[in-house]
Amino acid sequence: MPDSAQPQFLTTELDPTFLSTPCTVQTNWHVITGAPSCGKTTLIDLLASEGFHIAPEGGRLYMEREAARGKTTEEIRAHISTLQRGIKTTQLGIERSLRPTHLTFLDRSVLDSLAWYRLFGLDPNEFLPECFHHRYASVFILERLPLTLDGFRFDDDAIVDYLDEWHYRDYRALGYTVLRVPVLPPEERCGFVLERLSEGGMI
Repeated sequence: MPDSAQPQFLTTELDPTFLSTPCTVQTNWHVITGAPSCGKTTLIDLLASEGFHIAPEGGRLYMEREAARGKTTEEIRAHISTLQRGIKTTQLGIERSLRPTHLTFLDRSVLDSLAWYRLFGLDPNEFLPECFHHRYASVFILERLPLTLDGFRFDDDAIVDYLDEWHYRDYRALGYTVLRVPVLPPEERCGFVLERLSEGGMI
């Protein structure tokens, strides 16, 4: 099994025998996601400033925890299977700590790990059964912005395009209606999301 940071770009489909699995708990959680450099953090911060409850991104939290232990980014990425499984486990922990009925904006969800697993040669079906603990209320995928470097990102156009496609395909395969958020000034993106939720009677 590949265990390096060299992308493999697998096209493994999700096991159809699991796709009709009912979720255990319906939530009032709204996923904000997208490929690297799509403006997620900026939008999440704006939503927090508007008084909404937000949940952090498991991937960034995992990387920051490992860095706090003295590891460099290169060391953290040296064993990609450990990294991706650590991120997935961290994200699951975040979601299990949330109140399902509390309106919350998630900075990614555990479903995002499906695409990242494929990217680095891992089988997304390895943890597909764990994707049915919670049902999200809505999913927004942000259109990409110009890449910016912060030391943690996988910053390559091919990777960005791949992740954008597979995030969309995975959420759709799991029965979600995905709303794409166009490239707009941050405040207008925030308004776009809130308006769509208001129209659906979700806020």
